Amino acid sequence: MILSAPPITARRLELADGTVSYFRSGQGRPTLFLHSAGEAARWLPLHDRLSAVAEVIAPDHPGFGESHEFPALGSVSDLAPHYITILDELGLERVDVVGVSFGGWVAAELAARAPDRVANLVLMAPAGLHLPHNPVANLFTMSPEQVVRALFHNQAIADAILAIAPTAAEVVRQYRDFAALARFCWPDLSSEDLEGRLANITAPTRVIAAGDDRVVPREHCDRYVAAIPGAELTTIDECGHALYGERLDQVAEAVLAHLTN
Repeated sequence: MILSAPPITARRLELADGTVSYFRSGQGRPTLFLHSAGEAARWLPLHDRLSAVAEVIAPDHPGFGESHEFPALGSVSDLAPHYITILDELGLERVDVVGVSFGGWVAAELAARAPDRVANLVLMAPAGLHLPHNPVANLFTMSPEQVVRALFHNQAIADAILAIAPTAAEVVRQYRDFAALARFCWPDLSSEDLEGRLANITAPTRVIAAGDDRVVPREHCDRYVAAIPGAELTTIDECGHALYGERLDQVAEAVLAHLTN
């Protein structure tokens, strides 16, 4: 008889200003996974793929998922020292970092402000750059259906998601996460100062772009690659911003190839 693996349950890390909820599983090089705006409190299929070769640490950002608010933190820049504190508390001196969308912005800030703590860096469709002529989609003005449809190249996937009505608990969680996102990056997902700091990143970096990204335009990935010394670009064709929600095999291969190189 084949036994299924036990579910991954969240852990709690008590800090001076609140509690961080996080997942930790796998063996190998420690890898900090920083989630997108809509994926807190979830152990994802990509986490499973990574945990086969790495020890994945996947915390909820402050105010997202099951983590406390940490009200003293008011900007994405503030999140870099927050994650350094988490690494210190977990006894992790140097880690690989994978960041997705909003989490990619956070990962870039961390790698730029504490380059000695980041061994390898993967940024998937990262937000954060201020490109007024080609901005990130304004999620704060979009309906829930518009957001879901913007995430996918294959609209059949969006149709399937939208066909299932969310539970009351899911709606409450979505509103909480969206409020946290607004707190850190209102009125849009960008920083005028970020691009200039990217030259401080010393970790080998792979930027993964979606071929049909309707949330973070492709130019943002190109600019990240141009600004980070030695960075390389991988594009997943026929894929929307959701990336591993649409092309899991290709995205997992690109991430693992960089982290295990």
